[in-house]
Amino acid sequence: MRILVLEDDSQLGPWVTSGLKEEGHVVDLFEDGKEALIAAMGQDYDLLILDRMVPGLDGLAVLKSLRASKNKTPALFLTALGEVDARVEGFEAGGDDYLTKPFAFAELSARVNALGRRREGGSSDPVETTTLRYGDLSLDLVARHCERQGQTIDLMAKEFKLLEYFMRRPGRLVTRTMLLEQVWDMSFDPTTSVVETHISRLRTKVDKPFDGELIRTRRGEGYVFGK
Repeated sequence: MRILVLEDDSQLGPWVTSGLKEEGHVVDLFEDGKEALIAAMGQDYDLLILDRMVPGLDGLAVLKSLRASKNKTPALFLTALGEVDARVEGFEAGGDDYLTKPFAFAELSARVNALGRRREGGSSDPVETTTLRYGDLSLDLVARHCERQGQTIDLMAKEFKLLEYFMRRPGRLVTRTMLLEQVWDMSFDPTTSVVETHISRLRTKVDKPFDGELIRTRRGEGYVFGK
């Protein structure tokens, strides 16, 4: 999707932008509400992510102007204003969703994807299963059992959760940020090597003893599970 982000925080704005780009979106970041409004009126965006506490023309004013001009682009407010009255004001201005700070990027990503599906007119929930399979690899989520080519693979708790995350997304790019938040419940931390360490251990157990590499690295982007 092509996404407009209005956020004047010098750290949060680039972090959100980077995370969304890692997931394949095209993102335009603005710190000034007037510039964001001009861009939104002149270009076709799939989603607007708006901070309400931007000096001058804030996200609420930007959205009111857009809705007055019949612009129906889905809008998500991302703000520290979490009171009920503030939320109601945001929805009455034409907002489609409202996420308060502080927040986990995983939740923002989920809301972005949900709004994207809504705009495309699709909404299908994934079917739950108790056993995940990919080729000769299987993962029993109830018995907590993993095997490949008929051989049992002993996995530690985090390794199991990491493999489950990969197996639910075969062929899709999985970024470091996604793994930190979904597997370790951590916010962005550029200094930690926990992801790289656990993936190395997982590869030693799942890939190296067998024919066919399943966990592949895309340098500078992340990881892809599957052949």
